[in-house]
Amino acid sequence: MSFRKRNAVISSSTSSQTATSRTENAPIPGIRPSPLDGRPTTSTGTASLDNLLAGHAGLPLGTSLLIGEHGTTDFAGTLLRYYAAEGMIQGHQIHVLGLHESWRHSLPGISTDDKKSSSKSETASNDKMKIAWRYESLSSGGGPRDRDAIQRQNSSAAGTTSIFCHSFDLTKRLNPTDVKGQIGFHPSMGMPNLSSPGRDTSSPLKQFIKDIAYKLANSPPSEVHRVIVPGLLSPTSYSSSSSRPEEVLQFLHALRALLRQYSGKLTVIITLPLALYPRATGLTRWMELLCDGVMELIPLQSSAVHAPPPSSKSDSKSEDQIQGLLKIHSLPIFHEKGGGSSETNSAHGDLSFSLSRSKGLVIKPFYLPPVGEDEQEKKKSESSKGSMEF
Repeated sequence: MSFRKRNAVISSSTSSQTATSRTENAPIPGIRPSPLDGRPTTSTGTASLDNLLAGHAGLPLGTSLLIGEHGTTDFAGTLLRYYAAEGMIQGHQIHVLGLHESWRHSLPGISTDDKKSSSKSETASNDKMKIAWRYESLSSGGGPRDRDAIQRQNSSAAGTTSIFCHSFDLTKRLNPTDVKGQIGFHPSMGMPNLSSPGRDTSSPLKQFIKDIAYKLANSPPSEVHRVIVPGLLSPTSYSSSSSRPEEVLQFLHALRALLRQYSGKLTVIITLPLALYPRATGLTRWMELLCDGVMELIPLQSSAVHAPPPSSKSDSKSEDQIQGLLKIHSLPIFHEKGGGSSETNSAHGDLSFSLSRSKGLVIKPFYLPPVGEDEQEKKKSESSKGSMEF
């Protein structure tokens, strides 16, 4: 039987183990568990889009999302800006393919309403910290010595709470003081080989995969990466060699392999111009099969946009006008509780989207106006114009 002195220090291994366990269990900024199965999810920067992703309330880590868009509009590009801005604020690493470095200056800034709400929550938590220690010490039977410990607990609890999805303002630009992450731009067109014109240089898509794989392998486990591939196969951003089916499919296969290998630290969003590569072609269908989620944006013509009648409140109602339709073809992460299945897609029904300065891109159910309401509104507007002329 061994004896040990009372005042002797046992060892520092237990304290080091507890310290390492605390660092491992520390929450990662911008990551929260899914309400369905607890898998880690991150925000796309658009709250209405997060709510559509199979009930996970965010984009699950280790998954990809393909967004196809018809016409010459750039609503999908706006979603990418929100996705990049959210990652920059949360401290994530962002990798962009085929865009110039000036693109970072077009990222939207945080809305003033979001800053006010966060400041109010901080002041409320601080007031709670100042008052709660008195009552908690009385209820627990502790004396004044417990005040410092209770304040430390409250401060740690307040520090863990963070905003999962920020609201952005398109008229503002991202403030450098709010930026915590890093963004890197990779070329999508290879340089011509002047020494031997007959030989082709290495593909920029393969080089992009190599760069991401190297950074993922050499980054800490708590670092989250976001990959942005805008306008895939667009002739203005990609060379003709990159648009070959074997080149594109190998690129998507490699991205899918990285997502499965680093399922706890990587997400991908890809946009595709459906005017050049419609969904009826076999290449586009194969690309959709290699992505975890597929969505389709159908912008409406200016004459078909359901605009509100001209009135004194037209400024507030103009933000709610429908600018296009949204179709969900597949969602990431099939789950036994129904997440990601075709039943959830049909439950959403017809979806529409609208883009405004303050609210951003809002996705909501699509409803046609009642029959005859448009004619009455037109008559009222014409009568009001006639009265103003007299």
